[in-house]
Amino acid sequence: MSPGAVIVISSHVVRGSVGNRAAVFALETLGHPVWALPTVVLPWHPGHGRSTRLTFSETDFGHAIDDLIAAPWLSEVKAVLSGYFGNAAQARSVARLVTALRKKNPHLLYACDPVIGDAGGLYVPEATAEAIRDLLIPLASLATPNRYELAWLAGAPLEDNNAIMEAALALGPSRMLVTSAVPMMAGGIGNLYLSGRNALLAEHRSVEGAPNGLGDLLSAVFLSRLLSGMDEERALQLTTASVYEVLARAVKRGSDELTLAADSTSLSTPMAMVQLRHLVHPAQRRKK
Repeated sequence: MSPGAVIVISSHVVRGSVGNRAAVFALETLGHPVWALPTVVLPWHPGHGRSTRLTFSETDFGHAIDDLIAAPWLSEVKAVLSGYFGNAAQARSVARLVTALRKKNPHLLYACDPVIGDAGGLYVPEATAEAIRDLLIPLASLATPNRYELAWLAGAPLEDNNAIMEAALALGPSRMLVTSAVPMMAGGIGNLYLSGRNALLAEHRSVEGAPNGLGDLLSAVFLSRLLSGMDEERALQLTTASVYEVLARAVKRGSDELTLAADSTSLSTPMAMVQLRHLVHPAQRRKK
């Protein structure tokens, strides 16, 4: 049985493993045909220094989305994954795409990775972040913000995991995977997953000097696990193990980028140990 094609819409770098470069590699490694649409093209990640930013006009990007909506092969597509957007109009176009695809396939999975900022604040224009919050998050089957992105989207400081879970519920997607959650183990870092059934925290040891692209990789791998029909707990554990293993190996090599080609087995069969905890779901607290 085919795992189904995934449309991936995010940034593209010539050198490196961020945005579409990370997501497409992961999904194809795990057996998915991928339709990849770049939102911007950069020679490398901005964290490595300034470089030329190649952009698309809003009209041209919108026309490309129209082409996808009218494509004769749409029955192949089982999911859409979006990440970094160059402007708010692109987010509006993707909302149009997801809505059109859902009319043809009500079971379409849409994973929204709201790539808008980190601990230092927003690194996209506020209008772009607002378009993601107002148009794409409500359509998402799964959202994968980091804690700082969720705090901005929810408009609330998130100092503990209870606050993170309340914000995730208030924002709306039926499944949310929050990276950089508050760890319970010393020297750790956590991924907090909340759905209607589960409140889970997957933790591993924090690694200094992490290359960029981990959020892009995690979103793609977790989406693949869900598409395969894997249960949520196992999907979270395996995804966290994969990302941690890829990270640890890249840092051990002294690489300034994730070394995905060398570590493809970490995506399919990770060996890293991950601590998984069951948290008290907010719905259970309210019953008491």
